[in-house]
Amino acid sequence: MKYIDLGGSGVNASAIALGCMRIYDLNAKEVSALVNKCIELKVNFFDHADIYGGGACEELFSKVLKENKSLRDSIILQSKCGIRDGFFDFSEKYILDSVDGILKRLGIECLDILLLHRPDTLMEPLEVASAFAALNKSGKVQHFGVSNMNPAQIDLLQSVIDQKLIVNQLQFSAAHTGMIDSGICVNMKEDQSTDRDGSILEYCRLKNITIQTWSSLQYGFFEGTFLKSEKYPELNKVLDRIAKEKGVKNSTIAIAWILRHPANMQVIPGTTNPDRFTDLVKAVDIELSRQEWYEIYQAAGNPLP
Repeated sequence: MKYIDLGGSGVNASAIALGCMRIYDLNAKEVSALVNKCIELKVNFFDHADIYGGGACEELFSKVLKENKSLRDSIILQSKCGIRDGFFDFSEKYILDSVDGILKRLGIECLDILLLHRPDTLMEPLEVASAFAALNKSGKVQHFGVSNMNPAQIDLLQSVIDQKLIVNQLQFSAAHTGMIDSGICVNMKEDQSTDRDGSILEYCRLKNITIQTWSSLQYGFFEGTFLKSEKYPELNKVLDRIAKEKGVKNSTIAIAWILRHPANMQVIPGTTNPDRFTDLVKAVDIELSRQEWYEIYQAAGNPLP
Protein backbone atom coordinates (compact mmCIF):
# COMPACT_ATOMS: atom_id res chain seq x y z
CA MET A 1 0.00 0.00 0.00
CA LYS A 2 1.07 3.55 -0.71
CA TYR A 3 0.51 6.15 2.02
CA ILE A 4 -0.03 9.90 1.79
CA ASP A 5 0.78 12.55 4.39
CA LEU A 6 -2.54 14.39 4.20
CA GLY A 7 -1.88 18.08 3.72
CA GLY A 8 1.47 17.81 5.46
CA SER A 9 -0.35 17.12 8.74
CA GLY A 10 1.50 13.97 9.68
CA VAL A 11 -1.66 11.90 9.13
CA ASN A 12 -0.38 9.04 6.99
CA ALA A 13 -3.38 7.70 5.12
CA SER A 14 -3.65 4.91 2.58
CA ALA A 15 -3.76 6.23 -0.99
CA ILE A 16 -7.01 4.31 -1.44
CA ALA A 17 -9.68 4.66 1.22
CA LEU A 18 -13.09 3.14 1.77
CA GLY A 19 -16.04 5.45 1.16
CA CYS A 20 -18.82 4.36 3.50
CA MET A 21 -21.79 6.04 1.82
CA ARG A 22 -23.37 2.78 0.65
CA ILE A 23 -22.73 0.45 3.58
CA TYR A 24 -26.30 1.00 4.86
CA ASP A 25 -27.30 -1.63 2.26
CA LEU A 26 -25.24 -4.20 4.19
CA ASN A 27 -25.83 -5.99 7.47
CA ALA A 28 -23.39 -5.79 10.38
CA LYS A 29 -21.66 -9.03 9.41
CA GLU A 30 -21.10 -7.83 5.85
CA VAL A 31 -19.75 -4.47 7.02
CA SER A 32 -17.36 -6.28 9.34
CA ALA A 33 -16.12 -8.47 6.47
CA LEU A 34 -15.61 -5.39 4.28
CA VAL A 35 -13.66 -3.53 6.95
CA ASN A 36 -11.55 -6.60 7.72
CA LYS A 37 -10.73 -6.90 4.02
CA CYS A 38 -9.59 -3.27 4.07
CA ILE A 39 -7.31 -3.94 7.03
CA GLU A 40 -5.92 -7.02 5.27
CA LEU A 41 -5.14 -4.81 2.26
CA LYS A 42 -3.41 -2.23 4.51
CA VAL A 43 -6.16 0.34 3.96
CA ASN A 44 -6.41 2.49 7.07
CA PHE A 45 -8.77 5.31 6.02
CA PHE A 46 -12.58 5.33 6.22
CA ASP A 47 -14.71 8.19 4.95
CA HIS A 48 -18.16 8.94 6.40
CA ALA A 49 -20.69 11.79 6.41
CA ASP A 50 -23.52 12.50 8.80
CA ILE A 51 -26.04 12.29 5.93
CA TYR A 52 -24.95 8.86 4.69
CA GLY A 53 -27.94 6.66 5.34
CA GLY A 54 -29.29 9.35 7.64
CA GLY A 55 -26.59 8.43 10.13
CA ALA A 56 -27.12 4.68 9.75
CA CYS A 57 -23.73 4.18 8.06
CA GLU A 58 -21.88 5.55 11.08
CA GLU A 59 -24.01 3.43 13.42
CA LEU A 60 -23.24 0.30 11.41
CA PHE A 61 -19.53 1.10 11.43
CA SER A 62 -19.61 1.52 15.20
CA LYS A 63 -20.62 -2.14 15.54
CA VAL A 64 -17.37 -3.13 13.84
CA LEU A 65 -15.42 -0.93 16.25
CA LYS A 66 -17.19 -2.49 19.22
CA GLU A 67 -16.40 -6.03 18.16
CA ASN A 68 -12.73 -5.16 17.60
CA LYS A 69 -11.60 -2.85 20.41
CA SER A 70 -8.07 -2.44 19.03
CA LEU A 71 -9.23 -1.36 15.58
CA ARG A 72 -9.84 2.30 16.44
CA ASP A 73 -6.18 2.96 17.22
CA SER A 74 -5.01 1.68 13.84
CA ILE A 75 -7.41 3.48 11.50
CA ILE A 76 -8.23 7.04 10.44
CA LEU A 77 -11.87 8.11 10.62
CA GLN A 78 -13.18 11.06 8.63
CA SER A 79 -16.71 12.39 8.53
CA LYS A 80 -18.48 15.39 7.02
CA CYS A 81 -21.23 17.77 8.04
CA GLY A 82 -23.12 20.75 6.63
CA ILE A 83 -25.75 19.25 4.32
CA ARG A 84 -29.29 19.45 5.68
CA ASP A 85 -32.67 18.71 4.11
CA GLY A 86 -32.84 21.22 1.26
CA PHE A 87 -30.06 23.55 2.36
CA PHE A 88 -26.48 23.83 3.61
CA ASP A 89 -25.59 24.91 7.14
CA PHE A 90 -22.14 25.95 8.38
CA SER A 91 -23.46 27.76 11.46
CA GLU A 92 -21.44 27.27 14.62
CA LYS A 93 -24.24 25.53 16.50
CA TYR A 94 -24.98 23.12 13.68
CA ILE A 95 -21.32 22.15 13.23
CA LEU A 96 -20.95 21.52 16.97
CA ASP A 97 -24.20 19.56 17.19
CA SER A 98 -23.31 17.57 14.07
CA VAL A 99 -19.97 16.48 15.49
CA ASP A 100 -21.59 15.39 18.74
CA GLY A 101 -23.97 13.26 16.67
CA ILE A 102 -21.15 11.81 14.59
CA LEU A 103 -19.13 10.86 17.66
CA LYS A 104 -22.16 9.29 19.33
CA ARG A 105 -23.11 7.23 16.28
CA LEU A 106 -19.54 6.04 15.71
CA GLY A 107 -19.10 5.38 19.41
CA ILE A 108 -15.81 7.26 19.59
CA GLU A 109 -14.46 10.22 21.56
CA CYS A 110 -12.40 11.87 18.83
CA LEU A 111 -12.79 12.22 15.06
CA ASP A 112 -9.53 12.31 13.12
CA ILE A 113 -10.77 14.60 10.34
CA LEU A 114 -13.92 16.69 9.89
CA LEU A 115 -14.85 18.09 6.47
CA LEU A 116 -17.37 20.78 5.63
CA HIS A 117 -19.67 19.05 3.14
CA ARG A 118 -20.14 21.33 0.08
CA PRO A 119 -19.98 25.16 0.26
CA ASP A 120 -22.57 27.12 2.23
CA THR A 121 -22.85 30.54 0.58
CA LEU A 122 -24.43 31.89 3.80
CA MET A 123 -21.36 30.85 5.74
CA GLU A 124 -19.98 33.22 8.37
CA PRO A 125 -16.26 32.35 8.48
CA LEU A 126 -15.85 33.49 12.09
CA GLU A 127 -18.59 31.09 13.16
CA VAL A 128 -16.77 28.23 11.48
CA ALA A 129 -13.52 29.33 13.09
CA SER A 130 -15.15 29.38 16.51
CA ALA A 131 -16.63 25.91 16.00
CA PHE A 132 -13.32 24.46 14.78
CA ALA A 133 -11.44 26.01 17.70
CA ALA A 134 -13.90 24.57 20.22
CA LEU A 135 -13.82 21.12 18.63
CA ASN A 136 -10.04 21.08 18.46
CA LYS A 137 -9.55 22.35 22.01
CA SER A 138 -12.01 19.83 23.44
CA GLY A 139 -10.26 16.99 21.64
CA LYS A 140 -13.34 16.08 19.61
CA VAL A 141 -11.67 16.70 16.21
CA GLN A 142 -7.99 16.55 15.36
CA HIS A 143 -7.89 17.91 11.78
CA PHE A 144 -10.15 19.77 9.38
CA GLY A 145 -10.84 20.07 5.68
CA VAL A 146 -13.48 20.91 3.09
CA SER A 147 -15.20 19.36 0.11
CA ASN A 148 -16.10 20.76 -3.30
CA MET A 149 -14.66 24.21 -2.54
CA ASN A 150 -12.81 26.59 -4.84
CA PRO A 151 -9.62 28.50 -3.95
CA ALA A 152 -11.34 31.73 -2.88
CA GLN A 153 -13.70 29.86 -0.56
CA ILE A 154 -10.80 28.02 1.03
CA ASP A 155 -8.79 31.23 1.41
CA LEU A 156 -11.76 32.96 3.00
CA LEU A 157 -12.04 30.22 5.61
CA GLN A 158 -8.31 29.84 6.14
CA SER A 159 -7.96 33.59 6.76
CA VAL A 160 -9.76 33.21 10.10
CA ILE A 161 -9.21 29.55 11.00
CA ASP A 162 -6.17 28.66 13.09
CA GLN A 163 -6.17 25.03 11.98
CA LYS A 164 -4.79 24.22 8.52
CA LEU A 165 -7.35 22.82 6.08
CA ILE A 166 -5.59 19.64 5.02
CA VAL A 167 -7.93 18.12 2.41
CA ASN A 168 -10.43 19.10 -0.26
CA GLN A 169 -12.76 16.36 -1.48
CA LEU A 170 -13.57 16.78 -5.18
CA GLN A 171 -15.24 14.74 -7.89
CA PHE A 172 -12.67 13.36 -10.31
CA SER A 173 -12.45 10.40 -12.67
CA ALA A 174 -11.40 9.59 -16.21
CA ALA A 175 -14.93 10.60 -17.25
CA HIS A 176 -15.15 13.68 -15.01
CA THR A 177 -12.04 15.70 -15.75
CA GLY A 178 -13.08 19.32 -15.27
CA MET A 179 -10.41 19.75 -12.63
CA ILE A 180 -7.65 19.31 -15.21
CA ASP A 181 -9.24 20.30 -18.53
CA SER A 182 -8.73 24.05 -18.30
CA GLY A 183 -5.12 23.60 -17.27
CA ILE A 184 -4.44 21.52 -20.36
CA CYS A 185 -6.31 23.88 -22.69
CA VAL A 186 -5.03 27.24 -21.45
CA ASN A 187 -5.50 30.09 -23.94
CA MET A 188 -7.76 28.05 -26.21
CA LYS A 189 -11.30 28.80 -27.40
CA GLU A 190 -12.64 25.29 -26.81
CA ASP A 191 -15.13 24.63 -24.03
CA GLN A 192 -12.44 22.65 -22.20
CA SER A 193 -10.47 25.84 -21.62
CA THR A 194 -13.21 27.31 -19.41
CA ASP A 195 -11.96 27.49 -15.83
CA ARG A 196 -15.01 26.58 -13.76
CA ASP A 197 -13.33 26.05 -10.41
CA GLY A 198 -10.55 28.64 -10.09
CA SER A 199 -7.73 26.23 -10.95
CA ILE A 200 -8.45 24.23 -7.81
CA LEU A 201 -6.01 21.47 -8.75
CA GLU A 202 -3.01 23.79 -8.99
CA TYR A 203 -4.16 25.73 -5.92
CA CYS A 204 -4.29 22.59 -3.78
CA ARG A 205 -0.82 21.60 -4.94
CA LEU A 206 0.53 25.06 -4.10
CA LYS A 207 -1.08 25.04 -0.65
CA ASN A 208 -0.25 21.38 0.12
CA ILE A 209 -3.91 20.43 0.41
CA THR A 210 -4.56 16.79 -0.42
CA ILE A 211 -7.29 16.22 -2.98
CA GLN A 212 -9.57 13.31 -2.12
CA THR A 213 -11.41 12.07 -5.20
CA TRP A 214 -15.02 10.89 -5.02
CA SER A 215 -17.08 9.09 -7.69
CA SER A 216 -13.76 7.88 -9.09
CA LEU A 217 -15.42 5.38 -11.45
CA GLN A 218 -18.47 7.49 -12.23
CA TYR A 219 -19.54 9.98 -14.88
CA GLY A 220 -21.89 12.91 -14.39
CA PHE A 221 -23.48 13.42 -11.00
CA PHE A 222 -24.19 9.88 -9.77
CA GLU A 223 -25.30 8.87 -13.27
CA GLY A 224 -23.44 5.58 -13.14
CA THR A 225 -20.06 4.02 -13.77
CA PHE A 226 -18.33 4.60 -17.08
CA LEU A 227 -16.96 1.04 -17.04
CA LYS A 228 -18.79 -1.00 -19.70
CA SER A 229 -21.01 2.01 -20.38
CA GLU A 230 -22.22 2.46 -23.96
CA LYS A 231 -21.57 6.19 -23.53
CA TYR A 232 -17.82 5.59 -23.32
CA PRO A 233 -16.91 2.92 -25.91
CA GLU A 234 -13.45 4.28 -26.75
CA LEU A 235 -12.53 4.80 -23.10
CA ASN A 236 -13.51 1.22 -22.25
CA LYS A 237 -11.62 -0.08 -25.26
CA VAL A 238 -8.42 1.61 -24.07
CA LEU A 239 -8.92 0.65 -20.41
CA ASP A 240 -9.60 -2.97 -21.37
CA ARG A 241 -6.51 -3.14 -23.57
CA ILE A 242 -4.17 -1.68 -20.95
CA ALA A 243 -5.74 -3.85 -18.24
CA LYS A 244 -5.12 -6.97 -20.33
CA GLU A 245 -1.51 -5.94 -20.95
CA LYS A 246 -0.91 -5.48 -17.23
CA GLY A 247 -2.93 -8.48 -16.07
CA VAL A 248 -5.49 -6.55 -13.98
CA LYS A 249 -9.13 -5.41 -14.20
CA ASN A 250 -10.16 -2.30 -16.12
CA SER A 251 -11.32 -0.77 -12.82
CA THR A 252 -7.77 -1.10 -11.52
CA ILE A 253 -6.46 0.91 -14.47
CA ALA A 254 -9.13 3.58 -13.95
CA ILE A 255 -7.93 4.09 -10.38
CA ALA A 256 -4.26 3.90 -11.37
CA TRP A 257 -4.98 6.74 -13.82
CA ILE A 258 -5.92 8.98 -10.88
CA LEU A 259 -2.99 7.88 -8.74
CA ARG A 260 -0.58 8.57 -11.63
CA HIS A 261 -1.17 12.31 -11.33
CA PRO A 262 1.67 14.05 -9.43
CA ALA A 263 -0.85 15.92 -7.25
CA ASN A 264 -0.66 12.79 -5.06
CA MET A 265 -4.41 12.42 -4.68
CA GLN A 266 -6.22 10.05 -2.33
CA VAL A 267 -8.93 7.95 -4.00
CA ILE A 268 -12.16 7.20 -2.09
CA PRO A 269 -14.19 4.60 -3.99
CA GLY A 270 -17.57 3.63 -2.60
CA THR A 271 -17.83 -0.04 -3.54
CA THR A 272 -19.12 -2.38 -0.84
CA ASN A 273 -17.93 -5.53 -2.61
CA PRO A 274 -14.70 -6.85 -1.00
CA ASP A 275 -13.54 -8.50 -4.24
CA ARG A 276 -14.06 -5.33 -6.29
CA PHE A 277 -12.32 -3.28 -3.63
CA THR A 278 -9.38 -5.70 -3.77
CA ASP A 279 -9.12 -5.06 -7.52
CA LEU A 280 -9.11 -1.30 -6.95
CA VAL A 281 -6.36 -1.48 -4.34
CA LYS A 282 -4.09 -3.22 -6.86
CA ALA A 283 -3.89 0.18 -8.59
CA VAL A 284 -1.18 1.30 -6.15
CA ASP A 285 1.19 -1.18 -7.81
CA ILE A 286 0.41 -0.05 -11.37
CA GLU A 287 2.58 2.66 -12.93
CA LEU A 288 1.03 4.10 -16.07
CA SER A 289 3.34 5.74 -18.57
CA ARG A 290 2.78 9.33 -19.59
CA GLN A 291 1.64 8.07 -23.01
CA GLU A 292 -0.89 5.67 -21.43
CA TRP A 293 -2.23 8.39 -19.14
CA TYR A 294 -2.87 10.79 -22.01
CA GLU A 295 -4.33 8.02 -24.15
CA ILE A 296 -6.94 7.32 -21.47
CA TYR A 297 -7.66 11.03 -21.11
CA GLN A 298 -8.27 11.44 -24.84
CA ALA A 299 -10.29 8.23 -25.08
CA ALA A 300 -12.77 9.75 -22.63
CA GLY A 301 -13.53 12.44 -25.20
CA ASN A 302 -10.92 15.04 -24.32
CA PRO A 303 -8.94 16.14 -27.40
CA LEU A 304 -5.58 17.73 -26.79
CA PRO A 305 -5.03 21.27 -28.14
